[in-house]
Amino acid sequence: MERDPLLDFKGRVALITGAAGGLGAGLARQLGIRGAQLILGDIDERGVQEVARELEAEGIAVRAQRCDVSVESDCAALVELALSQFGSLDIAVNNAGIAPPMQALETVDAGVLEKQHNVNVKGVYFCLKHQLKAMKPRRSGIILNVSSMAGLGAAPKAATYSAAKHAVIGLTRTAAVENAKYNIRVNAVCPFFTLTRMVTDLQPPEGVSGDQMQAYLASGCPMKRLAEPREVVNAMLFFCSPALTYITGQALAVDGGVSAF
Repeated sequence: MERDPLLDFKGRVALITGAAGGLGAGLARQLGIRGAQLILGDIDERGVQEVARELEAEGIAVRAQRCDVSVESDCAALVELALSQFGSLDIAVNNAGIAPPMQALETVDAGVLEKQHNVNVKGVYFCLKHQLKAMKPRRSGIILNVSSMAGLGAAPKAATYSAAKHAVIGLTRTAAVENAKYNIRVNAVCPFFTLTRMVTDLQPPEGVSGDQMQAYLASGCPMKRLAEPREVVNAMLFFCSPALTYITGQALAVDGGVSAF
């Protein structure tokens, strides 16, 4: 059956960081079943290799290796894997990230700030640097960075995370403008709280259950619920489409209406 050109990834090579679970693993499968060849990276080597084995069993061409995005050489090696195994890099999704403990700004230890910067900012920067080097000679490419609603506005009790995710949007827009003439499109998605481990593993305040915590987080959303991973993955898949040839430099809120206030 002929594929819809909007979601036809046949012959495309797609790289995804943070692919051992959550949004990264979900997107990998959706790209793979639509014809993409996959390069997967994650600091959790066992987890990302397991995802790769599952996808390979479905007939998807995939390679995986450990990648700590805070280490530039790891980011460069993941791009090199794409080039050596599949000969090109068409799509790159910088999804790896970490969440901090929830606490007021003035109580945050400097180490938390540094870790957020190392993973959530430098990690995206290092990936962009080497992905762009691979794409520019071909004058073509699609890059998607994963920011957050915390990158578009305030995030009480998550100041360091908000600062990092604002930086991701700055990197996205700058890379988009610098590389538009090379037909490289760079965008970002900005999810609201999503039911991945980054949210479900959040430590609630003393005396508050996990369910109460999630209900509290959902209360700020017009839809009164948190996002399902597939809902965010669908938006990511859309932005990876080779058919979106005139969209770049955008930061899309995937937020159940939060940004409409």
